[in-house]
Amino acid sequence: MIGRSSALSRLQLEKVRSRIHAFFPQLQVELLTRETRGDQLRDIPLQTVEGTDFFTGDIFNELIENKADIAVHSLKDMSSEHFFGGNQFSIPDRDDPRDVFLCSKSMLEKAGRGQGIVVGTCSPRREEMTIVFVESILKYFVADIRLEVKPIRGNVETRLRKLVSGEYDATILAAAGLNRLLSKNETAGLVERGLASLSKIHLPLIECTPAPCQGAIVAEALADRDDLRPILHSINDQQHWNDCVAEKKWAREFGAGCVQRFGVTSFHFNEEQSLYGGGVDANGKLINRWSKMPDLDGRGKKIFSSTDFMGQFFDYDFFEKPDFSEYQNCKHVFVANYKAVHNEVVISFLQNKMLWAAGTKTWKELAKNKIWVSGSSDAMGMERLDEVWSSPLVESNKDDVVIITHEKAAADWRKKGRKAIATYRLKAAVKPWLAAEIETADIIFWTSAEQFHLYASFAKATATHACPSGETARKLIEWGVKPVVFPDIKSFNQWKTSNIR
Repeated sequence: MIGRSSALSRLQLEKVRSRIHAFFPQLQVELLTRETRGDQLRDIPLQTVEGTDFFTGDIFNELIENKADIAVHSLKDMSSEHFFGGNQFSIPDRDDPRDVFLCSKSMLEKAGRGQGIVVGTCSPRREEMTIVFVESILKYFVADIRLEVKPIRGNVETRLRKLVSGEYDATILAAAGLNRLLSKNETAGLVERGLASLSKIHLPLIECTPAPCQGAIVAEALADRDDLRPILHSINDQQHWNDCVAEKKWAREFGAGCVQRFGVTSFHFNEEQSLYGGGVDANGKLINRWSKMPDLDGRGKKIFSSTDFMGQFFDYDFFEKPDFSEYQNCKHVFVANYKAVHNEVVISFLQNKMLWAAGTKTWKELAKNKIWVSGSSDAMGMERLDEVWSSPLVESNKDDVVIITHEKAAADWRKKGRKAIATYRLKAAVKPWLAAEIETADIIFWTSAEQFHLYASFAKATATHACPSGETARKLIEWGVKPVVFPDIKSFNQWKTSNIR
């Protein structure tokens, strides 16, 4: 079995060998490595070089020359043309698809002196989306911050070394690669020292959409090797396979190669898979699409969306001195709504914690108070972060996370065994003008269960209720409603726009 010679690639080979041994314990699997064309072109941005499969072509050619039986690759490095070209493939493993923004802890200080911030990346996709998103956050810390892109090449360890040495101020790496390197003692030391001196942001999946199949390992054999077919079939993870095949196929509609400025990733909600594509396609057209939207016809109907009246459903009773004493040792805080962070008592509690936001709206509102956020649940429910928290890169668990939210929600979370504290109370008083809007609506989109609880009685019996995935959907279902569930608020807004033209 053969793969690239980097430490990460060797780990991926070991992971595939372990999975083979789980099904075929008596099978002897020898590991081989070699450099690829992409490894040899160390100082050249690959988007400037003609061709594809820079990191995979030399590896699968070893199969043709009978120097190896199975090749192991990072699937995001493999072209769709090759993946759908007839060979046998298996996807035994996939880690977190997110990108991670890593920066020196002195970056903001440097920006405050009026100096440009150098971000190392050779990815047009990351340059297209991540730079824009990160600037939109960091501008609240340093108003005139400037991120300058400089090409960077090399494996994970090399890039971290260049960052720590000061050659770059920041870089962007795949969470999956970092997690895998940190998961083994023999490779953890290669990255731990570098990471210790850096600040991290787990980038959002929507605003900074990952490359198709990012985090996935693929094993390959030649089409005529029938003897290897049972092995590849046994080690294949069917959900990873379904997701990656769909991502590869959909990405072909947008473009291909190292110059791609878009990403595609999978989400699962309401027991269904949906793909999201974001960025810019090969023709320069902006991509902001979901592959699967609810089957709901809004033509000729009155649509009420609570997103048009955010902050107007309730008045708020903010607690002056929430008691955080029970949670001082928690390392992580999940902020369910930016309103939960409303005074210096709350902000003081947040010091030296890793903060996670419900979505980018809350993220940016926290940034306005110069609060550093480590990532978000993409407004699709806090549980989506459980795997991130337990990953080697974060090395925590859900019991080390305290949720700050409003009083009713905090009580609900505690019933589920999660740590939660209220910093404010919703003052439930019906506003007649809002009730009047809801009374005449045919389709009502709720962004919180508390909105529904207070105003649903004003809705027509024939009204269709809709909401985003996550806690709101779970609550409505618990209450006997069968809501039409959208992936997130932005996807509903896209659907709404298409139905009111």
